[in-house]
Amino acid sequence: MLDSQGLLKSALIALQARGERHGYDRRSIREPLAALFYTHRHTVSRALHAVTRNRLLAAAALGYPPPQTAPDYGIRPPRQPLPLELPPCYAVALHASSRDSKLWPQTHWVELGRTLAAAGVPLVLPWGNERERERAQAIAAQVPHALVLPRLRLAQLATLLAGAWAVVGVDTGLVHLAAALDVPTVALYTDTDPQRTGVFPGRAQSAINLGGVGQVPAPAAVLEALERLDRPPAMSRHSG
Repeated sequence: MLDSQGLLKSALIALQARGERHGYDRRSIREPLAALFYTHRHTVSRALHAVTRNRLLAAAALGYPPPQTAPDYGIRPPRQPLPLELPPCYAVALHASSRDSKLWPQTHWVELGRTLAAAGVPLVLPWGNERERERAQAIAAQVPHALVLPRLRLAQLATLLAGAWAVVGVDTGLVHLAAALDVPTVALYTDTDPQRTGVFPGRAQSAINLGGVGQVPAPAAVLEALERLDRPPAMSRHSG
């Protein structure tokens, strides 16, 4: 049993498994008490990104050399029917998060959306609850050709992300899914440290983190990051 979560609750679940239990040692773990429940404890620096930590822990537990290449997440986009017709070229705005401190200012979304619309790439805005729907509508009301989507299931959201020209999103699980799908992704951080838990690009190297604790990336920085990602310019793809 390999516990890469490193929490007391995950260690207690691991305790139910038969056989050996591997996890972080008390200096490497978020909740040191959890290390007491492992039969094998491994040292992995807490300064590393969470994905790197998990890969090093697995290598130590299973006895293979630590990988030196970018991860292959092994995720293939589903082919789920969507309840509307999307434009041939669109950018997904993942504007919602679990905490207000993680949100990107609405005015920044509007500025970004207007710039992308002028380049022929409309903004599409998913949502998961009523408050998020209202936020999406408020942004779309000020952005030409922006589209507020109906509420989608997770598999439909994965289909949506996989078909996007690019994804721009705040600190939320969906932005990690976009990066794992190798979609060009710019992740925005305002209240957490992307060096520890930001998006971690796969083999396509198609993701960029911006911001950090107490930092708010400017729309111009997002546009510059989109230009650095490996994909055609907006207008050329839209017109092709």
